[in-house]
Amino acid sequence: MTQTTYVEPAGGRPAGSTADPHHARRWLILVMIGLAQLMVVLDATIVNIALPTAQHELGFSSDARQWVVTAYALAFGSLLLLGGRVNDLFGRKRAFLIGLAGFALASAVGGAANGIEMLIVARAAQGVFGALLAPAALSLLTTTFTDPKERGRAFGIFGAIAGGGAAVGLLLGGVLTEYLDWRWCMFVNIVFAVIAFVGGSSLLRHRPSEDRPKLDIPGAVVSTLGLFAVVYGFANAETHDWSSPLVWGFLAAGVVLLGVFVRIETRVAHPLLPMRVLLDRNRGGAYLAVFLLGIGMFGIFLFLTYYLQQNLGFTPITSGLAFLPMVGTLMVSATLSTSVLLPRVGPKVLVGAGMVIAAAGLFWLSGIDSASTYASGVLFPLMVAGVGIGLSMAPSMNVAISGVDPHDVGVASATVNTGQQIGGSIGTALLSSVAADAAASFAVGKTPTPQLLADAAIHSYTTAFTWAAGIFLLGAVVCGLLIKPGVPEEIETDMPVVHA
Repeated sequence: MTQTTYVEPAGGRPAGSTADPHHARRWLILVMIGLAQLMVVLDATIVNIALPTAQHELGFSSDARQWVVTAYALAFGSLLLLGGRVNDLFGRKRAFLIGLAGFALASAVGGAANGIEMLIVARAAQGVFGALLAPAALSLLTTTFTDPKERGRAFGIFGAIAGGGAAVGLLLGGVLTEYLDWRWCMFVNIVFAVIAFVGGSSLLRHRPSEDRPKLDIPGAVVSTLGLFAVVYGFANAETHDWSSPLVWGFLAAGVVLLGVFVRIETRVAHPLLPMRVLLDRNRGGAYLAVFLLGIGMFGIFLFLTYYLQQNLGFTPITSGLAFLPMVGTLMVSATLSTSVLLPRVGPKVLVGAGMVIAAAGLFWLSGIDSASTYASGVLFPLMVAGVGIGLSMAPSMNVAISGVDPHDVGVASATVNTGQQIGGSIGTALLSSVAADAAASFAVGKTPTPQLLADAAIHSYTTAFTWAAGIFLLGAVVCGLLIKPGVPEEIETDMPVVHA
């Protein structure tokens, strides 16, 4: 192992000293980063459990209800690339702290909402600051851990949070709604943000970027509009027919705008997303893997929650607890995959095998019926799916930002988050549409009875699980072809630390 010149966080050795790069505060920094990432990820689901109660108290319609979820996804997904480049240009510590403070303030406004308008604005503001915060967290993780073994463990923990945070959100949302008040699903973010803010202020050191190119304004505008159109189009697919102009019109516009964005990025001097970040085969395969995993994961959380509550009669709390075995196997496999397996076999094997295992778990889960119980039909396939997701998610996140230039770390991190967020939005809309069609087809020509309706609902869930499994298998093939065999050089060797 070689020694490297590094910049110690505030209170450590002066810049330029040659020493062991494993500075004493690195694990505390990981705790702080993990809290911030958990806050961002669980906010995609924690509000779902609270929505019925919030709707009853604030008196808004069911049509308006979806916008409490969609407003966050729209702002977060469309602004991530811009947030990542802002990190690179103005410093990751600064972006991290501003993101935390803004997220906490928006959460306070949402918790105090006196109507649907105020709640939706607060959720959109959470998405804006989340788009600044999420790339900062992943960038700081990259620049803090440089030893391959420790870096693998750190990415395993981070990947487990990214993969299991949505399930934790369901559990936490149920606990807070049942024992406190739905507003605490917003207020709890203040606790996470304050702890992470205090830690970030004391542990991190601001280091201005050595390379301060001009911000790519045309690229920022076009990419934001393009991602907005894509997310908005898929969000409308949940409440409209796929033939609706609100669906295909926005999706078509999004594709065109993203095509224009790529064209702009190949011509400007200081691109928002340099094509060198995307065109590396390993990174491209890793981004695609995160995107496809996002589609399948959100399908599991959405439809299994329906099955547990509507068919098995679970409460919100017990529904959240039911996901914990999956979170446990996901965390174990994510940590082992990056710390032990990735330096030995490389990402190609892990990503492909992980997606195949996750697909097997979903195919197994698609066998549930009206006679199934949690123990007989859900528990073990859910644990298998967790193993597969952890095995592929954490190495993908590691490889996706390994080997990039220091001034591209922020936008590379943002691309990872964009893939997961857009994948989740697409997965929710696509699988919801598939499930609705399956339920309608099952009931055609039959006398409607309570048992028939229950069987039709279960059929819709199993159809969604089968589609998600197919998506994972497709991902195993495509990502396996893209990612190079062997262990990438940047995984084997130490990288210099550049603290933000």
